[in-house]
Amino acid sequence: ASYCNGVDNDLNDTQYSSNNEIRISRCSQFWRHSILKINWQLQHKDGGHAIKVSQDGAAKVLALAWSPNNAKLAVVTTDRVVLLFDDTGEKKDKFSTKPADSKFLQQSAVTCSIWPAESHSIVYGLADGKIRLANTKTNKSQTIYGTDSCVISLCPNTSGKGILSGHADGSVVRYFFDDDGSGGGQGQIIKHPVPPYCLTWAASIIVAGCDRRIYMYGNDGKVQQQFDYSKDDTEKEFTVSASSPSGQTVVVGSFDRLRVYNWSPRRATWDESKAKNITNLYTITALSWKKDGSRLVAGTLCGGVELFDCCLRRSVYKNKFEMTYVGPSQVIVKNLISGARVVLKSHYGYEIDKVRIMGKDRYLVGHTTDTLLLGDLTNNKLSEVPWQGTGGNEKFFFENENVCMIFNAGELSLVEYGENEILGMVRTEFMNPHLISVRINERKQKKIDDNKKLAYLIDLKTISIVDLVMGFTLATVNHDSKIDWLEMNETCHKLLFRDKKLRLNLYDIASQNRATILNYCTWVQWVPLSDVVVAQNRNNLCVWYNIDAHERVTMFPMKGDIVDLERNNGKTDVMVSEGVTTVAYTLDEGLIEFATALDDGDYARCFTALGDVSKARYLRSVNELSDRLKEEMGGDGTDHSLVKAKLAILEKDFKLAETLYLEQGLVDEAVDMYQELHKWEDSIAVAEMKNHSETDNLRKSYYQWLIDTNQEEKAAEVKEQEGNYIAAVNMFMKSGLPAKAAHVAITHPELSSQSDIMDRIASALLNDGLFEKAGELYEKTRQNQRALEAYRKGRAYRRAVELTRVSYPAEVTKLEEEWGDYLVSQKQLDAAINHYIEAGCAVKAIEAAIHSRQWNKVVQIVDLQDKSIAKKYFKQIATHFAGKKDYKMAEEYYIRGEYYREAIDMYSHANLWKQSHELARKYMKGKEASNFYISQAEELKTQGKFKEAEKLYITIHEEDLAISMYKEQHQYDDMVRLVEVYHPDLLHETHIHLAKELIGNNQFRQAEHHFLEASDWKSAVNMYRSKDMWEDAYRVAKQYGSQNAYKQVAYLWAKSMGGDSAVKLLSKFGLLEAAIDFATESSAFNFAFDLAKTAMTSKLPDIYLKRAMHLEDEGKFAEAEAEFIKANKAKEAVLMYVHNQDWDSAQRVAEQHDPDSVSDVMIGQARVAFERKEFQRAETFLLRAQRPELAIKYYKIKADPDVDTKSLEKCWQRAVEISIKFVPDRTIDVASIVCRRLAEIESYLQAADIYTNVDMFKEAIEMYVKCSAWDKAKQVAADMAPKYKPYVDKMYSEYLKKQGKAIEMLNVDVIAGLDMLAQRGEWEKCIENAQQQGAEVLSKYVARFAASLIKEGNTERAMELFVKYGAPANKAYVINGDLIARFALRQGSILGIRESVDLVLQSLQAVSAL
Repeated sequence: ASYCNGVDNDLNDTQYSSNNEIRISRCSQFWRHSILKINWQLQHKDGGHAIKVSQDGAAKVLALAWSPNNAKLAVVTTDRVVLLFDDTGEKKDKFSTKPADSKFLQQSAVTCSIWPAESHSIVYGLADGKIRLANTKTNKSQTIYGTDSCVISLCPNTSGKGILSGHADGSVVRYFFDDDGSGGGQGQIIKHPVPPYCLTWAASIIVAGCDRRIYMYGNDGKVQQQFDYSKDDTEKEFTVSASSPSGQTVVVGSFDRLRVYNWSPRRATWDESKAKNITNLYTITALSWKKDGSRLVAGTLCGGVELFDCCLRRSVYKNKFEMTYVGPSQVIVKNLISGARVVLKSHYGYEIDKVRIMGKDRYLVGHTTDTLLLGDLTNNKLSEVPWQGTGGNEKFFFENENVCMIFNAGELSLVEYGENEILGMVRTEFMNPHLISVRINERKQKKIDDNKKLAYLIDLKTISIVDLVMGFTLATVNHDSKIDWLEMNETCHKLLFRDKKLRLNLYDIASQNRATILNYCTWVQWVPLSDVVVAQNRNNLCVWYNIDAHERVTMFPMKGDIVDLERNNGKTDVMVSEGVTTVAYTLDEGLIEFATALDDGDYARCFTALGDVSKARYLRSVNELSDRLKEEMGGDGTDHSLVKAKLAILEKDFKLAETLYLEQGLVDEAVDMYQELHKWEDSIAVAEMKNHSETDNLRKSYYQWLIDTNQEEKAAEVKEQEGNYIAAVNMFMKSGLPAKAAHVAITHPELSSQSDIMDRIASALLNDGLFEKAGELYEKTRQNQRALEAYRKGRAYRRAVELTRVSYPAEVTKLEEEWGDYLVSQKQLDAAINHYIEAGCAVKAIEAAIHSRQWNKVVQIVDLQDKSIAKKYFKQIATHFAGKKDYKMAEEYYIRGEYYREAIDMYSHANLWKQSHELARKYMKGKEASNFYISQAEELKTQGKFKEAEKLYITIHEEDLAISMYKEQHQYDDMVRLVEVYHPDLLHETHIHLAKELIGNNQFRQAEHHFLEASDWKSAVNMYRSKDMWEDAYRVAKQYGSQNAYKQVAYLWAKSMGGDSAVKLLSKFGLLEAAIDFATESSAFNFAFDLAKTAMTSKLPDIYLKRAMHLEDEGKFAEAEAEFIKANKAKEAVLMYVHNQDWDSAQRVAEQHDPDSVSDVMIGQARVAFERKEFQRAETFLLRAQRPELAIKYYKIKADPDVDTKSLEKCWQRAVEISIKFVPDRTIDVASIVCRRLAEIESYLQAADIYTNVDMFKEAIEMYVKCSAWDKAKQVAADMAPKYKPYVDKMYSEYLKKQGKAIEMLNVDVIAGLDMLAQRGEWEKCIENAQQQGAEVLSKYVARFAASLIKEGNTERAMELFVKYGAPANKAYVINGDLIARFALRQGSILGIRESVDLVLQSLQAVSAL
């Protein structure tokens, strides 16, 4: 027996089987597997109990089944009785299946059955080998496949989309209802050695039977694992098996024993847990696992039913919730207070690590390795979404009841409860519930099924609005201030947001229009279930009942601050904290409900909210009619003509309603409609049109109704329409409407003969003051005099004039003047003008035209009058045209009226100085005009109208007065402007003068401006320097000065500061090293030392060296010596003393600090001794210096030049030959001595040949070099000693330099060759060859050539050179000629005059190149 796969039913559609009938079927629900190993411990005595005690003898339990809601357990025994137990094992009910109606009759015995998950069909197997499908809805069955062997077992897979059937011949057949994604095929996949009574489809296919072996097969039908218990004498045959809902655990039952196997996804193997042995349990015949996986129940051969607790672990959370881990991927959460249970499971089979209850104990959060589980315990909505491991750093926000907001690493994820996909993901750094608004189908809207929107902050000033359904951005709102609160309304049409300046803004998402609706907003909220907004502005409560009209706001004064908004039981209260008490301000629920009903499309509710009960009742009646017609006729009831007619009546479109009624032949309904509306004319018209039998009665009823309702006027009109004019006149007179009676009498001539009626009407008209109508009536009866009087009394002058022109022509003029006077009294001046003209009253016409501002008519009338009359109006006319800026017309009338001064003033006030000046010159005498303009200018100056005053001065050529005026007012820009135009020769002096004056007023910026305008930026820099405003001085020097000016200012600025501040300043500008160099060159050594010691110690040796050289120039040799030593330039000190022939000091310094220089000192003294012919003393010095060869050289220089060297050469060469032939072991020594002697007599070529013959290649090369045998030297280096080839090249380069062979040098060392050409002044060749070496080399020699030209005064040629080749910018080309010159002079003390002269010449050339 089993429950059907319902949702929460306890026992609906339960069936059973007997013989050849299907009556009971098994409900089976499976779950996907987890990824971790399960270690089940079946607890029997402690964690479970026997819910049905075994009997003595066979009483087999045939089947067990749990209800889908886990609340009931059904047990079926051999006596065909169903026992019902609750989830704790307590018996609740018992009933027999014998009276049940048979369904699905079969021709063969039913051997087994299952009810797959989420299905309305039962799958059952027959003894003839067929597998059939029975649909419980249609009560029809069909065969899905057949075999030749009896079906002994059935089981579904975990998804319920496939089944396995086991057969008596050992075959196992697979069948799929739908593709489950496993990729397996259908048909027989396994041939088991014994009948597969135990058959389970979990992570693998588990098959067992009477051979006491358990096989695990893969989807391909191959054996994956085998557990063999055939050699265990205590084990019996396996009878039944069951899988946990997750498919991760399988239990196999036999005699007194339950074996448990757990699936390990990581190793893809099954592990056996400790078996559960229960003595006297006997054979297990049925197994069933509770749908939540928490319990397993087993039935035995003797009728016993055992209940096992199957949880992994159990824990209590906050003493409020019990969490039972029934599997790695399934947890049961139970509320200990309410008893409510929620099954939290991973649909992907992942292990649940931990479960937390959050959000005021309403929401649960669980983690797996790859997913996140969320749930709403109140609404029992669970979700599982993919979620990669984040280390538990995510934050959860549960402020929204429909969606969970998850923030992790700058990313916001939204999960809708009950959905297994992430609703949306956005990037944002602002995870404050007040800065995020999510709306999920919170109000039903017409034609919108799914409304899910999100508003969030991209940054503090930008809002993004996203459609979560479509996945695109609806709008982006950019704001000028930081936003601290935002929220959409429930329909997602509007967005409210507030910024840090407390400005409340409204944004329409559809139109993307924005408006600020409130300033200083301290609290704001949408009213729930409406589009009404409540906000606080200081001590005001602000309510927008119609947010579309945001300019209309309802405000209430209040005390305190809003703390909450409550809407319950048809009442909306704003809770305001007023000190220690909280006061409720109730809003107008009718207005709130109206707006909500309007958005929801419930118009009856709209009228109810407005208090219009009649329209609400009418609409409800229309809705009832529509529903009735829908039931009677089908379709949409609102499309029926009767409903449309009713709606047309509501819209007051009665003609449409009439048409709809008449189209359906409902004439009475149309007539009744008009009668109900008291539209008798329309009702009668419809009746007449359709020839209704009651038309006459309708007319009588209509007239009587008019009389009864005192509508005599309408009744008179009816009589007039019927042609009964006397009755109509009497009715009009009765109703007090003599004018209408007169109209009838005038319109119908037959009444004019009845004088009594006419007189009665006229008297009534006069009494009512209707004089014009009475005059018309008198005129009709030819009583013209009485008619004229009536017209004049009634001020009907038009009718009176028309009558007078015909009957009394002489009275027309008088009547026109009277008419004009009347119009003037009525303030109708413009209308009176023409009547005065008709009457010949010109003065009255002019006055009327002036007062009515009809100036064109004034001009026309005045121009037609004599001058005596017209003159007094000229000034008024001119003033008018001046006001209209029609100065020509104004001037004309001023001149005609002789108002010259007024005309001049007019042009002056209009700034038309030229015209004004012309009039003044024309009509004023002498200097009167100039004095007039000067006085006008002075007056304008006192009024602050300097521009106008300037124009006056310029007009009369008094520019200096304008300049003086601007100077007095300190408006220097205007002053300079005028000086530039009228005194350009004084412009420079003016700028300088103004700058100095501004300095005295401490207006340095303005002074700077004038210095710069005068192209005197140095004065501006000096001004700022004198005021210690170094930043401005630096700015001006850098922006306007020369290339090095700003560096000098920075240097002086730093020098004025000193210490660390100077270092920081120069480092900031990147001028520290340059400042040190500049200080050194300018002999500011102390400042240079301060800078270098603080931030650039590497420059200290250079500073010491420069200071030493400076002291040497001043003759302070001892101090210079100390500085040379500090600079690690002891040799320089030695050379200094040598140069000054202070040999003792040179010797002392050399011995103490530079021993290598001791020999140089000795050599220097020896050279001086030789020059003085003190040979013994010179020889002593040379021997002490260990340089005897120099002694020989000097002696040779002094010796007789006629010595016979040829014989010596022959002897020495012979000695070498003998040693080679007879004593080869001494060849090297002999050759060395001979070659040395040959060298002493300058027979270098012979010495080189000897060295080559004895393989002393280095010495041979040196000899070839000395005799300039370069070809032989190169040949030896190339053929015999390649390692000396660079040495030969170097020596050759030096030789070419000494010989001045620049062209040959280019082939060896390009730079050296170019230098030689430059030194010789062959600049054209130098530049020509440098151009071939690239831009950098070319720049170097262009710079040197240009320097040479500049030194010669040929600057024009230098400029042409730069124009042709470009100016070099590399500082590396600057050579310190001073150092070269010093070095050359010192070397001269040692090397002799000739060498010294050469060095000095080279030094001078280098300095010249600078």
